[in-house]
Amino acid sequence: MKKKFKLEDLDCANCAAKMEEGIKKIEGVTDASVSFMNQKMTIEADDAKFDDIMKEVVNVCAKIEPDCKILM
Repeated sequence: MKKKFKLEDLDCANCAAKMEEGIKKIEGVTDASVSFMNQKMTIEADDAKFDDIMKEVVNVCAKIEPDCKILM
């Protein structure tokens, strides 16, 4: 399953790259992209575990960019 999310308050391209790298390491994620310019995130992951994966995504993003919100 591939889903797109809008991001709010993502401050820099470096943070976006770190978030993308961290998300790709999560088990079950097949692909991820985080765009600082568009303030969007795309995640492709195992459909059956998507909700659990998203909880991990939120945690990864919060560690890198605490002010950034993922609008679902």
